[in-house]
Amino acid sequence: MVKDELSYAKYENSLKTIITTISKSLRLNDDWEFFQEAFNNADSEFLKKLKALHPSLTPSDMKLCGYLRLNLSSKEMANLLNITPRSVEIKRYRLRKKLNLQHEDNLGNYILTL
Repeated sequence: MVKDELSYAKYENSLKTIITTISKSLRLNDDWEFFQEAFNNADSEFLKKLKALHPSLTPSDMKLCGYLRLNLSSKEMANLLNITPRSVEIKRYRLRKKLNLQHEDNLGNYILTL
């Protein structure tokens, strides 16, 4: 695997950042697959319906919608996503735009009614 080969490279210190980035990316993909499987077991139709209504949503958007469906706070989502609460608010704002919600529409309520 590329990651393993990089760890044996001559300039190990300069490659640590690359190895860390690759590991984080792999972990995020594994986390999404685990989350999706667990969420589908609990609410199997939600993600299918959401993807059918909004096919342009990314896996990151879908995960955020799942967390919203679980009625988690921005702070709780931030901890799970390893980002700041402000970043969660930005993600929520961008998600509202992708879902074409009006200013007066509540994102949480929209997700819960699907």
